[in-house]
Amino acid sequence: MIYQLNAGVQKFGETISELSGVDISTCYQCGKCTAGCPIVMEMSHTPNQIMRLIQLGLKEDVLNSPTIWLCASCETCTTRCPKGVDIAKVMDTLRILAIKEGYRHKERNVIAFNKIFLDSIKNNGRLQETRLAMAYNLKTLNFFKDMALGHKLFRKGKISFSSDKINKTDAVRAIFERSKEFLDKGEI
Repeated sequence: MIYQLNAGVQKFGETISELSGVDISTCYQCGKCTAGCPIVMEMSHTPNQIMRLIQLGLKEDVLNSPTIWLCASCETCTTRCPKGVDIAKVMDTLRILAIKEGYRHKERNVIAFNKIFLDSIKNNGRLQETRLAMAYNLKTLNFFKDMALGHKLFRKGKISFSSDKINKTDAVRAIFERSKEFLDKGEI
């Protein structure tokens, strides 16, 4: 029985290490990643706790954790790690795995924001914040959220509804398509 438990533990950690290219076993729980995280107060599990849960093979706890969706991928944790563990990359990998395996999460708005953000980059080559806010509010059914503030900012010329597009957006789309190929092959 202990052998089976260890095999399951080892398999999940190895899977995450293989998918992310990060050796999960090198994390020794010093906590520097957590000490530097700018949104740790919003997380259900701290970054070092997520790493430990992976090491323990607690797949359900990890993939059901809101923490993987709240991580901003700012890489503060990665920069602070004395062992060079790329925790931000691990969090990205966990999000991809959770989506692929159909895990439902409470942080649905994070995914909506992420999709709208990436679609904006893919289609325009850059982000247009006003359209991002409007599309996000529509998607999350908060139609009038930010409307008063948006009106003030628009009148003062701080925001606009026009969007600059970069030249050769087809090159940006090609990057997205290539990334999708890697994702479909399981190489990301």
